[in-house]
Amino acid sequence: MDVFAKLRNTVSNTISTTVQNTAYGLSQLSNVLPGNPVTREFEVIAHIASAGPALVWKIYSGYKKSTKQEVAIFVFEKRILDKFSRNDKELILETLKRGVAQLTKLHHPQVLTVQHPLEESRDSLAFATEPVLASLANVLKNHDNLPQPLPVALKDYKLHYVEIKYGLLQLGEGLAFLHGNVKLLHRNLCPESIVINSHGAWKIFGFDFCALNQSAEGKQPQWSYTEYDMSAPIMTQPNLDYQAPECILASSVGTGSDIFSLGVLAYILHSPMNVSLHESNNDLLKCKHFLENFTSSAITAKLLSIPENLRDTVKLMLNHNPELRPDAHQFVKIEYFMGIGVKTLNYLDKIFQWDNLQKSQFYKGLPQHLKQLPHRVILHRVLPALYKELFNPPMIPFVLPSIIYAMETSSVEEFREYILPNIKPVLTLDDPPQISLVLMQHADLLLKLCTAEVIKTDIVPMLLRALESEWEHLQVLCLSALPDIITMIEEPVIKNAILPKMKKICLYGKGNSSKSLGVRVNCLLCLARMLPNFDRWLILDQVLPILQEIPHSGEPAILMAIIGIYRMLLNHGKLQASKEILARKIIPFLLPLCVEPNFSLAQYEVLSNLVHEMISRVTTEHKVCLKQVDAMRHETQQLDQELSQTSNMYNKVNTSIDGVNIIPIVPASNANTNLKSLQIENGLTMEDKLRLIQQQEVHQRLQSQAPLTPTIVQPIKPPVKDLTETLLKSNLNQLNLSMSSSKSDCTWKSPNSNQYQYVSPPGLNMRLNQKGYTCVSNTVIPQNNINYSMNQGNFAVNQLEYNSNLNSSSNQKIEKLPSCDVMDLLD
Repeated sequence: MDVFAKLRNTVSNTISTTVQNTAYGLSQLSNVLPGNPVTREFEVIAHIASAGPALVWKIYSGYKKSTKQEVAIFVFEKRILDKFSRNDKELILETLKRGVAQLTKLHHPQVLTVQHPLEESRDSLAFATEPVLASLANVLKNHDNLPQPLPVALKDYKLHYVEIKYGLLQLGEGLAFLHGNVKLLHRNLCPESIVINSHGAWKIFGFDFCALNQSAEGKQPQWSYTEYDMSAPIMTQPNLDYQAPECILASSVGTGSDIFSLGVLAYILHSPMNVSLHESNNDLLKCKHFLENFTSSAITAKLLSIPENLRDTVKLMLNHNPELRPDAHQFVKIEYFMGIGVKTLNYLDKIFQWDNLQKSQFYKGLPQHLKQLPHRVILHRVLPALYKELFNPPMIPFVLPSIIYAMETSSVEEFREYILPNIKPVLTLDDPPQISLVLMQHADLLLKLCTAEVIKTDIVPMLLRALESEWEHLQVLCLSALPDIITMIEEPVIKNAILPKMKKICLYGKGNSSKSLGVRVNCLLCLARMLPNFDRWLILDQVLPILQEIPHSGEPAILMAIIGIYRMLLNHGKLQASKEILARKIIPFLLPLCVEPNFSLAQYEVLSNLVHEMISRVTTEHKVCLKQVDAMRHETQQLDQELSQTSNMYNKVNTSIDGVNIIPIVPASNANTNLKSLQIENGLTMEDKLRLIQQQEVHQRLQSQAPLTPTIVQPIKPPVKDLTETLLKSNLNQLNLSMSSSKSDCTWKSPNSNQYQYVSPPGLNMRLNQKGYTCVSNTVIPQNNINYSMNQGNFAVNQLEYNSNLNSSSNQKIEKLPSCDVMDLLD
């Protein structure tokens, strides 16, 4: 019992915990933005990431209610501030608001785009941006303020070297924009302030500690520096691990300070464990000690993990002297960023500025460059840029090969989620015709990745349009793809759409010889490959008429293709043509071909062997059929004879025996013998088989009947009135009356009783039988003769039995009556 109690408690606790966690998750999701105005326009879906100082911003996926456009919603929950003093709370809120306000003012491809400005409620701060994957800190395994378990997108996420390269380039371009155009310093460039969007682009975020230009326009920019305050909350101070020496040691700041931070970030991205040059743990004294001893010779050994073409640049970026550090414009032009992968991604970001001719030149070589990019980059970074060109029909044939390459390297799930929804509109286009040509060249790939529903609704209509195209190469590609999906196409579509279009291609030479021989041959080969999937009636009604109408003009290629189809009809188990079809339709078509002069010897051998095989099959099957018909005729005659004999026997029995009907029983052995003689052989037609089955049913019914036995019928004869019997009845009635008056002991048998009553006067024994005779002492006295004589005048009879057929049908017995008394009774 203890075991069951423990089991019950365990299950109960597990269920309770699950329910509580689910309820908490739902309530947390529904109460993310209680009362915040952002909820009026955006719907929150799930918690996916965190960013900002100390990762205090929770990032949620969502969408705009009006347009269903995907967004990321940044939320700061004010309950975090409960442990801080009032001044610290105000300082934290002021810092966060300043950062978002500055971010909202900036518009650049390398700066996170704000789609809805900051909104504040009693419980939270919130704003909406472009869709986001995560912060760089989350990608580098900093999971603070993240949901548990981790989002699927962050599990086992690892940066590819091309992503690191292009990410650093994007950060350099972003700093070049901030330093050169805006005259603004970021002052906290670190993984927490870098966000990766849903396409994999790195965006600058976290302008909480930015420094604005203090000089007048046209003068050398100057920026003020705010001293680091160790007593302030950590989220109101920049990250010490990324601060330049001049900021901590000299209380000055410049563009080189952000370059130093970028150098530290480059080192972290290439280090084996993604660790910083030093970890101050927000200890200002520890940070000062490290920076005072920080020299170029001291860090040279730590830079070995950095690629060689970047190592020297990073060494300059980490130089103690800010004047020797490269600026952002110099950084983005180094050799490290000249690789094919980085240049490809960079061109894709700027290609919207090019004309169609420049775009077409770039897209032609793009499939080769994609081989150097990781699949994740292609799927989330390259393809979104290519999808924008699908709205420009002249450019679609140039971008489709790159999309096809991405399809080849994608799983079925990835294709259906990320690629199919974007290319479905392209499947309906036939202008320019190169679109259909590219798609037809990879029809097998489309059939493998698409669902059956998409094949029916999108792929099949595309193939039907290709069959009607004037491009012969497109028609050939379509004909090669049709047999692979014929099982997914409904029979009405095959009968009313595909076969008529194929017939048009095959008959194109009739009156117009411009259609190439190759297309017509490929059409026949396609028909042969699809033939096993057709039913018998479709072949008889559609395919055979097409074959007999094809104009061949003696071309061996056309004739051999037709002969191949006929051979399939002869030998294929499912499609085997009957002897009637062979004799009436196929052989008459093939016989004239036996005198065609254009065949080679090998081709003629194939034709002659086929004709001979067909004729042999027709004659063999017809002989078998005739034998079976003759056997059935013989069995029918034998059955008729047996029935005739049975009828004759019946008639003879009726006439020879009065009142007896006899029906002879057919022996079971004869029936079995008859059935055994009806053997069904191969080659019977449907009519022959039906006749055999009916014959078997007749024998089975005869055999299953019960045997008949002769019965004796007693005819009912009308009663004959006999005067003697009438006289006897009268005398017996008088006798009964006299006996009852004398109280004699008489016995008679009641018609409804099995007991006898006796009458015992003395007399003789007289018996009246059913034949109308009266027997007295072995003397027969006819009852129809009233005057009679007896040889014995006086005799004694022990018993007299009347056995007359009276109305009461009774038997009466009279014992010990003298003969004189009997005679007196007769008188």
